[in-house]
Amino acid sequence: MSEPHEFRTIDTDVRYDGAILALRVDEVAMPGGRTAHREVVEHHGAVAVVAVNERDEIALVLQYRHPIGRRLLELPAGLLDGGPDEAPVEAARRELVEETGLAAELWSTLVDVAVSPGFTDEALRVYLATGISAAEQPDREDEEADMTVHWVPIDDAVHKVFSGEIVNATAVAGILALVAHRSGSVPLRDIDAPWTDKPTAFADRHAGS
Repeated sequence: MSEPHEFRTIDTDVRYDGAILALRVDEVAMPGGRTAHREVVEHHGAVAVVAVNERDEIALVLQYRHPIGRRLLELPAGLLDGGPDEAPVEAARRELVEETGLAAELWSTLVDVAVSPGFTDEALRVYLATGISAAEQPDREDEEADMTVHWVPIDDAVHKVFSGEIVNATAVAGILALVAHRSGSVPLRDIDAPWTDKPTAFADRHAGS
């Protein structure tokens, strides 16, 4: 059996470099000796939280998303923009407090999601959080100032996924991963489990600028 082809990046050109993402065009070596250009959206990466209370309800937020022009039911989530020394689980703790005014005692890694690997390196780690309590919430701004928190029973959340009411990819993955875990056949990983596809290109370039 022949060795698998190595998709080497021969050249790269950053076309846009913004606050939360960048667009670059890579020239990539293809099988057969030719090259092709691939557009890549770089992203900070993010974390999200499936927070489950003692009534078996999931905390969801209703947030306006401008690219699609409407509010979506989502998991509490946020960017990995706290600096190179901030662990993903610490970012998740921060976002849970900021978006919902909640804290959690017990944390596990639930699922990792590569959002759309055909054109972006954006990836999210979703945590399961239990032992929920109230926490002091900072003031929210912009879209988050309009955000509301909704406690949804797990079964209802699953129905909302399959009815098309919950369409956010991270929420869909997190809710269904929780149900799979609860079936008894899927163990969870530690909070510091290896994260192969954690995005680094955008943060690394900004750290060196």
